[in-house]
Amino acid sequence: MPLLFRTVPNPELHNGQAIQMIDEVRHSTIQQNLKRLYMNNYIDPAGFNSSLRNFQNDYCGTIGRQFAEGFITGDAITAASIYLTIVAETAFTNTLFVAMPAEAAANGDYLLPTVFHSVQSDESRHISNGYATLLMALADESNHQLLQRDLRYAWWNNHRVVDAAIGTFIEYGTKDRRKDRESYAEMWRRWIYDDYYRSYLVPLEKYGLVIPHDLIEEAWNQIWNKGYVHEVAQFFATGWLANYWRIDPMTDKDFEWFEFKYPGWYDKYGKWWENYNRLATPNGHHPIVAESVDYVYPHRCWTCMVPCLVREDMVMDQVDGQWRTYCHEECRWTDAVAFRPTYQGRQTPNMGQLIGKREWETLYHGWNWADVVSDMGFVRDDGKTLTAQPHLDLDPRKMWTLDHLRRMPEVQSPNVLLNEMTDEQREAFRAAYVRGGPAGRFAPAEA
Repeated sequence: MPLLFRTVPNPELHNGQAIQMIDEVRHSTIQQNLKRLYMNNYIDPAGFNSSLRNFQNDYCGTIGRQFAEGFITGDAITAASIYLTIVAETAFTNTLFVAMPAEAAANGDYLLPTVFHSVQSDESRHISNGYATLLMALADESNHQLLQRDLRYAWWNNHRVVDAAIGTFIEYGTKDRRKDRESYAEMWRRWIYDDYYRSYLVPLEKYGLVIPHDLIEEAWNQIWNKGYVHEVAQFFATGWLANYWRIDPMTDKDFEWFEFKYPGWYDKYGKWWENYNRLATPNGHHPIVAESVDYVYPHRCWTCMVPCLVREDMVMDQVDGQWRTYCHEECRWTDAVAFRPTYQGRQTPNMGQLIGKREWETLYHGWNWADVVSDMGFVRDDGKTLTAQPHLDLDPRKMWTLDHLRRMPEVQSPNVLLNEMTDEQREAFRAAYVRGGPAGRFAPAEA
């Protein structure tokens, strides 16, 4: 919000933004107290006690870190108004603070809904802040070009990250398999497509805002036709050892529910999850990430940092002298076009750029897995048992330790390897990669 204080010339809006800043402090406080309560009362507190410091460096949390940093860095209107209040808080808090708490309640947790609904009650004020700021900006037609850019970037990055995380939590973190319970796709269609897109966003066209209809339809296509959430859940489970939570195996009841809600799910993902079950407890084998289960470890998207999981959509580009992979053309556009010092001939020095060692794998390229987990601090108090486990069994004989990881091959960064390839090798890699999937499968052999 302080970003907007210096930019928005309206004292009334400053008042609303100051209250929003106070709201966010309250949200952080009550959510940390909820985490503390879990830590003190749950049968296995490991992970709850370290998540505040571990969120920024784990296999999955680094995705969330870049997402959250987008709220507070770069151009003020882009970051704190369009990206945060117009898209994240107006559209995606419905799935985060309404749909997910409903799932928690269905699983017997009534504390999380109490906290999250209290947070959501403040979001209406934040939505109003964003709406008022947007209308003020739209009053000057010279802003329309950049607002169109901002909305395309903000919508797509929110979809890639929020749908990835919340979709996985709701679909794969529940034991509630009632057939009449909404799937994440059904929730998304109701809360985001109908309530946000059709009821809130489309009417803004009459004020001159260019709505990214194509991207909203493509987001739905990704969720319903391309299995985006299922691909993400599989990736999260693949690297279970580099996180600080548990992802337990699925049961026949889970399989039945997914097949009912997403016809054809088992043919795509069932075999991999059966392998996950088979490899859940140590028995002379490696964790699933290092086993042969017909899964090609994915390249990260340089922009959103969610890997290129819908293989057919992966694109490559050489930007700033480095070859980068992107999960979709829109993410390539964000990096190569939108986040640049100039945009369509206009000076945009505050946008910043997506630079540095962004992918988790690049940070640990060439490391032994045991050293990686130790470096991240994902080890229990005995100094050897991993915080994360691919099951919920507390029997020490069934829990993975650092000794199990020391036998694994070294971590390899797909981006480092990509930049070491010749042009011919890189093109051959791309051609094979986009023919792969679903469920990360290797490309079929060419006739």
